[in-house]
Amino acid sequence: MTNEEVLNIFKKTGAFLEGHFILTSGFHSPHYFQCAKVLQYPEYNTLFSAEIASHFSNFKIDVVITPAVGGIVLGTEVGRLLNARTIFTERENGKMTLRRGFEINQNENVLVCEDVVTTGGSVFEVIELIKEKNANLTGVGFIIDRSNGNAVFGCNQMSLAKIEVIKFPPDNIPVWLAKIPVTKPGSRSLKQS
Repeated sequence: MTNEEVLNIFKKTGAFLEGHFILTSGFHSPHYFQCAKVLQYPEYNTLFSAEIASHFSNFKIDVVITPAVGGIVLGTEVGRLLNARTIFTERENGKMTLRRGFEINQNENVLVCEDVVTTGGSVFEVIELIKEKNANLTGVGFIIDRSNGNAVFGCNQMSLAKIEVIKFPPDNIPVWLAKIPVTKPGSRSLKQS
């Protein structure tokens, strides 16, 4: 798939939003990719997941893992296509952890899936968890690379689209953007029960 094809699907499904958004990374942007809106359609979830699964099909994947919440739908479908167990991480006291009885066993081959990467912070946290469990990081697959290739995970990685999206640090927001009411659509600050 080309960047343009992926972006057209996001626009067609209303998943490419315009306004003033605080990204999970803390940066501010006039654009936001709401992957949940595009992945609600089975044909697009399967299309995107099949592209990622195909890229990693020659690897023996035991586990597909995603950081909650954004990557769960995608990761579950990638896991199904690869016939691999699928789990997700959650934040507990600010730290990415395995809960709900999920486990990664020593020497398992693990593929990380995510919906959107800006700085890669959540993916790096999941990678650390994989290393702590003495498992093998097989790769990282994701739909949108907002870093335009600057987030490098030190393994086989692939994204369906690399897009440089305008973003600003919180202490340097331009006046035109500051005039727009702010929305924080990410999932990092969701309360855990």
